[in-house]
Amino acid sequence: MMMDHMMKPQEMIFFTVNDLILGKKMAVYFRQKDTSASSPHLLPREEADSISFSFKDLHNLLQFFSFSPGSPQANAIEDTLRQCEIKPIIGETKFCATSLESMLDFVRGVFGLDSAFSVVTTTHYTDSYVTFQNYTILEVPREILAPKMVACHTMPYPYLVYYCHSQKSENKVFKVPLRGDNGERVEAVAVCHMDTSQWSRDHASFRVLGIEPGTDPVCHFFPDDNLVWVPQAVSSSM
Repeated sequence: MMMDHMMKPQEMIFFTVNDLILGKKMAVYFRQKDTSASSPHLLPREEADSISFSFKDLHNLLQFFSFSPGSPQANAIEDTLRQCEIKPIIGETKFCATSLESMLDFVRGVFGLDSAFSVVTTTHYTDSYVTFQNYTILEVPREILAPKMVACHTMPYPYLVYYCHSQKSENKVFKVPLRGDNGERVEAVAVCHMDTSQWSRDHASFRVLGIEPGTDPVCHFFPDDNLVWVPQAVSSSM
């Protein structure tokens, strides 16, 4: 899938499992991570738990964070709270983590309280990079064999919030070495969802790929501030 100027760049993270081949070139959007001192950060559990995280308290939260109703920041807070309170799809377990401790508790709940686990993330080998360009797969993608996985995505909020979820349906995790047209190197984490039959027809992936729910697997790359947790006793397959 080459660069399509009719699509929003932010949607160009999706591809099919058949695209995971050596030499494949595709357009990919990698969001630039905010590394400034003012960027949101994770709060300690005690502090996070002292602040309401509920849509019903939106008015009070906007006052607490000093944001005017209707402002971009207020709209982002509202959208995040709504997303976090939407009922999960069939077979999905979800949780919005407002602290590292609560995120680890959720991961343990999925894998088992005594399970060891590790995290994989996308790595950019340059500090500053182009967010949207064509990338070529440099090596055969390496599958991380894991019976379960938990994906955690950052959400727009005054402090760092992760939308974490796990699905009972089959998912595959890959590390994919990429090189951009400008020479930039990335080791990208990709997840392929093998069963999308419960997904909304409005999901952006179906529009980008031109497929229907429950037909072909949907894969996507992760930006470098998102996390994929896997059980530690896993092996890799070439």
